[in-house]
Amino acid sequence: MTVYPGYPFTSRWFAPPARGGLRQHYLDEGSGAPLLFVHGNPSWSYLWRRPILALRDAFRCVAPDHIGMGLSDKPAPDRYPHTLASRVADLEALVGHLVGAHGAPERGWTLVVHDWGGPIGLAWAARHPGRVARLVILNTAAFPNPHGERVRPPLRLPLWLLRETALGGWLFRRNAFARGATWRPLGVRRRMPAEVRAAFLAPYDRPAHRVAVQRFVHDIPLRPGDAAWPVLRATGEALEGFAGLPALIAWGLRDPVFDPGILDEWRRRLPAARTVLYPHAGHYVLEDAHEQLVPALRAFLLDTGAAGEPGPGWVSPGTAPSSSVDRHDDHA
Repeated sequence: MTVYPGYPFTSRWFAPPARGGLRQHYLDEGSGAPLLFVHGNPSWSYLWRRPILALRDAFRCVAPDHIGMGLSDKPAPDRYPHTLASRVADLEALVGHLVGAHGAPERGWTLVVHDWGGPIGLAWAARHPGRVARLVILNTAAFPNPHGERVRPPLRLPLWLLRETALGGWLFRRNAFARGATWRPLGVRRRMPAEVRAAFLAPYDRPAHRVAVQRFVHDIPLRPGDAAWPVLRATGEALEGFAGLPALIAWGLRDPVFDPGILDEWRRRLPAARTVLYPHAGHYVLEDAHEQLVPALRAFLLDTGAAGEPGPGWVSPGTAPSSSVDRHDDHA
């Protein structure tokens, strides 16, 4: 049995009814108001190990691995759609299962998202707005690119190569995308320990287990006509309904993909948000700045009340001082 450092959790499994017996792995740790952690690509629930360890004494922490990712089943391309819509449906099925069969509450969920977890989690939230009490946003997007349909110059060549060329397919089969996400400066800005890097990569140990990693990149919605575009557009339009919720935006400013323009768009769409900036952190902000970010997350959750209602420490946007954006300039 593989041991993942810092991940002393009980594995649980759920078979979404629409998936022909495929099993989805998830964590369900602690008790209290539920926190739903939704990862992106190419990470898995291992990304959430530190917040779960810090919060499971006071909260119920649920963290699924998307099908094809992490410890979930790894279907071939013809056994699973590998689309944004299918990911949202899987999340909807899992939460419904936890509510219907495992005592999870209908309401009061805090949604914590990173990378692809943003469009997946917020699309789920748009279908069930009454369930969501708080939002935590970490280097992600859930709306069409505020820069427009044209890919920013630093990303044009990598995206074209990965999505359109035979070399891109070869790189995915060699696990170059997942490996690159654990390297400086692509995914992190501080050196990732070898054992942690090995844990992030362990689920993708052979080419047949890397299908979902590649398909996520192919499914990135860049413009109308892309398969995931209608879901992304509808999710962005639905964000207005969450504008008044307590929200925490925690952002690594040295992310080569989710840049300050996307951060600004989140702040525009979530005017009630408390924003914490990590100037020396990259895309995996929880790896680069966990010493500051995990306590900030716990403080936010306690300030806003155990069930998502604003607590005594919450300052609404109408009364917030101009210093409501925190900046951590010390290197993590």
